[in-house]
Amino acid sequence: MRRKWLRNPNTVGVAGGTCVGDFTAYFAPETLTQTLRRANPPVTVPFITVQNFSSENPTLKERKPYLTFAKWAEVYGPIYSIRLGSTSMVVLNSTEIAKEALVTKFSSISTRKLSNALTTITSNKALVSTCDYGEYHKMVKKYVISGVLGANAQKRNLHHRNTMIENVVSKLSAKINDEDCSLVELREPFQSELFQLALKQSLGNAVDSIYVEELGQTILKKEMLEILVLDPLIGVIEVDWRDFFPYLRWIPNKSMEMKIQRTAKRKTAVTKALINLQKERIGRGEEISCYLDYLLSEETTLTEDQFIALIWEAIVESSDTTMVVTEWAMYEIAKNPTKQDRLYQEIRKVCGMKKITEEHLPYLQYLNAAFHETLRLHPPVPIIPPRHVHEDTQLGGYNIPAGTDITINLYACNMDKKDWDEPEKWKPERFLSDKYEPMDMHKTMAFGGGKRVCAGSLQAMLISCRTIGRLIQEFEWKLKDGEEDNIDTLGLTTHKLHPMQAQIRPRSSCGLVENLLL
Repeated sequence: MRRKWLRNPNTVGVAGGTCVGDFTAYFAPETLTQTLRRANPPVTVPFITVQNFSSENPTLKERKPYLTFAKWAEVYGPIYSIRLGSTSMVVLNSTEIAKEALVTKFSSISTRKLSNALTTITSNKALVSTCDYGEYHKMVKKYVISGVLGANAQKRNLHHRNTMIENVVSKLSAKINDEDCSLVELREPFQSELFQLALKQSLGNAVDSIYVEELGQTILKKEMLEILVLDPLIGVIEVDWRDFFPYLRWIPNKSMEMKIQRTAKRKTAVTKALINLQKERIGRGEEISCYLDYLLSEETTLTEDQFIALIWEAIVESSDTTMVVTEWAMYEIAKNPTKQDRLYQEIRKVCGMKKITEEHLPYLQYLNAAFHETLRLHPPVPIIPPRHVHEDTQLGGYNIPAGTDITINLYACNMDKKDWDEPEKWKPERFLSDKYEPMDMHKTMAFGGGKRVCAGSLQAMLISCRTIGRLIQEFEWKLKDGEEDNIDTLGLTTHKLHPMQAQIRPRSSCGLVENLLL
């Protein structure tokens, strides 16, 4: 029997407007005649008409869609449809419905829907994290797990992580002067050492500089970080108004195109130069266990563009997400002296006078709880990139026809008062109760879920938890005066806009013994 999408006045819809970058997208009322319908529909949602972003409209003035969408969910419910330009999108703001989309109905919603900027930066969806689910995705996910992010690869790279974490501690120690406390920024030394680790895991060596023929210049390591990590991350959140008006794609948007193309060209050129340098090493018979060597040994069917994209993905993903969650965790710990002391006492009880190692992590329950609570409150990617529904399905009791775009507002899911007690507060203790299970990836969903669960979740946990533990072992942390208000984030992400500044004091119980496993 042919299914009919009946017109019904009792439908869910939202009307409003928001601004991303310099582009204003008006959310027109979406009658869910052919988009969203329920057998017993709820009360009709009133329209919201917003014409500008004056002080009278503080919700939209924030220019952070994940915050706006979360506030709308409090009024219109966990699932609603919005119209952006000529396209419409269903927004999911509930853990239960998001889990249904990611796991139960995955086969109907497995296609990625990327912006123009993200498509360009990712070499036309060539990355594990951005490609559509299918044979290519299965192949490259196997590569990244076996070559760099899986359990066996993590064992091979343990010495690199040990070196990285101790280097961060040493750099912070070097900033301590004769005064009672010293003011430091965690981001610069941690980000720099993470980038070193990413280069070693991916390419075998972390060079200090490299000549890039396509750019005609020598690139130093600090500029490599900008070209390979920082600039692309800023670029992918650029908004092209043609994403919202597909029928106007023929109209040029030169400034946007030139900016994104330049970013993509530079990161590809530098990645290619690094690959060629390491191929010369391999040609001399100098084999190093790394992702590049693994890919070359697999005799893959990858094109050159795909090969370069996968190496770049391993670099950028090892350099960014872990930095974001670790910085936020240290911010929250430094802000809460009682919780900091509880964490320190747990570490002393488990580790004694030995430096914390990865073998200690399963026994440090409060440390793990602090990590998961930070992921909940400060998810590195607050909105999961849109997916395209390629066959009729249902979500939350609503009919979702093929052709619909869906996005998951992870921030709203993790701030849902139905699932979380006092969700606006950082409370690691919540993950120590029977009600919450830290390893349930669907609870905070920071690493996605189902067949598309993030391959880098193990590495992120190992690096972040161990780094936090070592920093608490070595130093007492206190936020700089006024730092509690430093919570602004960058664009569509939860990256701290300004690096965290804190006062640190060496622990009186320093003089920790090196563990023989290091």
